[in-house]
Amino acid sequence: MDGILNINKPPGKTSFDVVARVKRHTGERRVGHAGTLDPAATGVLPICLGRAGRVIEFLQEATKTYRAQIKLGVATDTYDESGQVIQHGDPSGIDRKHLVEALTPFGGLIYQTPPMYSAVKHQGKRLYQLARAGIKINRKGRPVEIHQLKLIDWQPPLATIEVVCGKGTYIRALAHDLGQALGCGAHLTNLIRSRYGIFDLSEAISIEQLEDACQHGYWQHFVHSPDRVLSHWAAVIIDDDSEQRIRNGCSLTLNNSPPDARTGNETPADRDVYCSRDRCRAYTRDGCFLGVLRFDLENRKWQPTKVFL
Repeated sequence: MDGILNINKPPGKTSFDVVARVKRHTGERRVGHAGTLDPAATGVLPICLGRAGRVIEFLQEATKTYRAQIKLGVATDTYDESGQVIQHGDPSGIDRKHLVEALTPFGGLIYQTPPMYSAVKHQGKRLYQLARAGIKINRKGRPVEIHQLKLIDWQPPLATIEVVCGKGTYIRALAHDLGQALGCGAHLTNLIRSRYGIFDLSEAISIEQLEDACQHGYWQHFVHSPDRVLSHWAAVIIDDDSEQRIRNGCSLTLNNSPPDARTGNETPADRDVYCSRDRCRAYTRDGCFLGVLRFDLENRKWQPTKVFL
């Protein structure tokens, strides 16, 4: 089975716990996830089966939507409830207006320092491994993009925010940095990922639902085709000769070369007609997803980068 499951990760389980349970109940050997959620977090966790794992790199480019609850007045070393308290502050003077003003600078393209308790690597070691050994590393800020950030609710000292962001964003770090900006400290108390690219929480299935579907033999009905996450790219139908070239990894010429590779004067709307970032989906004559093609500017041909048939 090649496809993607939209799983609603339960609290208290790691993303790898979910992968293990999917393996056990579906019988599939090649299973992976696209985008780790912390054990305490819940929500959308795309699980890729078989050759669908080859689209993870493209799925990770998608935006994600989170609803986060942040407690002001206490900061922890993990930036969430699981850590040790490292700061106490008084948030009593903070109102909704202060919160909105403090959140504003975190919108757009920002530099964010990843938490010490994170999977980011330093000299081959995960930061959380170093943190557990009592070693603290000076981390460099990394560019992340916050597309939308708004205050949903304010029940002192708890603030609930909604975040739409790009890859690499740590919501725990956002909570911590907000506390520092307000001068009272803060940490994340609850996190729900409500959307990941095309996958929405309202359509996600629980592990229990998947297990029941596996027992009754209809779990495949929940599997999304790998090309669905690439639906914002242009699609091309390949003839038999071109299909064989793609299967052999050979480049080929198509009629839909990217506009910026031809004149550079086309509008963004023109580019949407062709492909995103010089990539497109290729299908056989009978509608089967064949693979991903990337336009090579040097030889002005399309090069297969992922082949699924």
